[in-house]
Amino acid sequence: MATAIDEGMTPRLELRDISKAYPGVVANDAITLSVAPGEIHAILGENGAGKSTLMKIIYGATSPDRGEIRYDGRVLGHHSPAQARALGIEMVYQHFSLFETATVAENIALCLPGRMDLPALSARIAETAARYGLSVEPGRLVADLSMGERQQVEILRCLMRDPRLLILDEPTSVLAPQAVEQLFTVLRRIAAGGCSIIYISHKLDEVRALCQRATVLRGGRVTGSTDPRTASAHDLAVMMIGSDLPVTDHPPASLTPAPLLSVQGLSGRPFGAQGRALDGIALDLFGGEIVGIAGVSGNGQSELAACLSGEAAAPAGRMALLGQDMTGLRADQRRRRGLAYVPEERLGRGAVPGHTLTQNTLLTGYTAGLVRHGLARYAQARARAAAIISRFSVKAEGPQALASSLSGGNLQKFILGRELALDPKVLIVAQPTWGVDVGAAAFIRQRIIDQSRRGAAVLVFSEELEELIEICDRIHVLSEGRLSPSIPRGEATKSRLGSYMTGVGRMH
Repeated sequence: MATAIDEGMTPRLELRDISKAYPGVVANDAITLSVAPGEIHAILGENGAGKSTLMKIIYGATSPDRGEIRYDGRVLGHHSPAQARALGIEMVYQHFSLFETATVAENIALCLPGRMDLPALSARIAETAARYGLSVEPGRLVADLSMGERQQVEILRCLMRDPRLLILDEPTSVLAPQAVEQLFTVLRRIAAGGCSIIYISHKLDEVRALCQRATVLRGGRVTGSTDPRTASAHDLAVMMIGSDLPVTDHPPASLTPAPLLSVQGLSGRPFGAQGRALDGIALDLFGGEIVGIAGVSGNGQSELAACLSGEAAAPAGRMALLGQDMTGLRADQRRRRGLAYVPEERLGRGAVPGHTLTQNTLLTGYTAGLVRHGLARYAQARARAAAIISRFSVKAEGPQALASSLSGGNLQKFILGRELALDPKVLIVAQPTWGVDVGAAAFIRQRIIDQSRRGAAVLVFSEELEELIEICDRIHVLSEGRLSPSIPRGEATKSRLGSYMTGVGRMH
């Protein structure tokens, strides 16, 4: 497998002085790099470093202001994503591009040439998924899939077109460790067949395990390149952020006498027949603590979060918020009583892509007086959005910036900041650092810890076991809709959590 451009070898991809600027920001500044046939090449950088813009330029979704792209030795001029796919260039975006009201097979059919023969395609999907070790059911609606399952659909959709250059933007953000290993096996196999892979990830240990070369971007410029297999995760992180990593401060918890959120006997399928049924969920969450929910994607995390936030009705069971019954309350009523929620899906649920950050602040700010008598107070909302941008170091043009213009990590910081600005009594956060760089991840985790130590009860859903062990005071595992016993932080190890995730541990 190639590790660099050998003398006389034509690069699969070569970028020469690629530059792209937007009003108020230079996204890419004279970027030059090359990727060999069969090479797995990492692109590293903080959120907002220009990685996603560069990938969109390669894929044809964005045109550079200047510079040259060569593909298999030939100049690739202005091109569209359709033309890129015809050349064998495929891309899996960090934010998924699936139609929720269509099935898996229908979504994949839309990207394949020829007539739509769903029965034959479904059989081909099942065979391809089995060959690559992916858990994809052709007949399921995308709306019923977890984020991890949707990620697998996106990857499979690309693999079915036999790519020559595959671009993966944070492909393991919502995958369990076992699924990550399966994915790496798949990627090494297709790279061995000559397909080049550009791999964007903030998980530095994964980069070290998978990639042969890494190019580091900072502020839109190439600041270095290295063989990640010979560098430590700390070395790579310092190259990315230009300084040592921040360390979270985790003071001891001081709990409220009574739980601020209590759940008893939560059971049933809140998302219909395709959803994961919850089975007798019982959970008490006290003020001053962080409780983690671990588990492999698709085991009921989305259903439980939706029931707690009010997005879905609980088929059976009782829930109490601050000592008062909230079982029948709508999401807005729960928010008015002190509950805040950061969903795992940023664009579309956490924020409206085509709305400004000011307008997105209004989505939840109505509980803090930003809406009175049905009228939005835009001046106050604009001021609050500006304060969030400043306090959480969000890289954006300002309150007038569209949510869709922010990188994934910066949008996550804004959404979390918007919720924390409400000073909630109960905070529910799903996948808090999905696709976030190491510096921003430490910042987000510290803000979550700080909120709990101010007396809030915090519930964190995450598939990052290291993250849960780092910030949580105790952890439950959700497996097949059932909740494990509570595991104190000092006793929570990856192996013990993994035993519950795989069904070896004894559940309630």
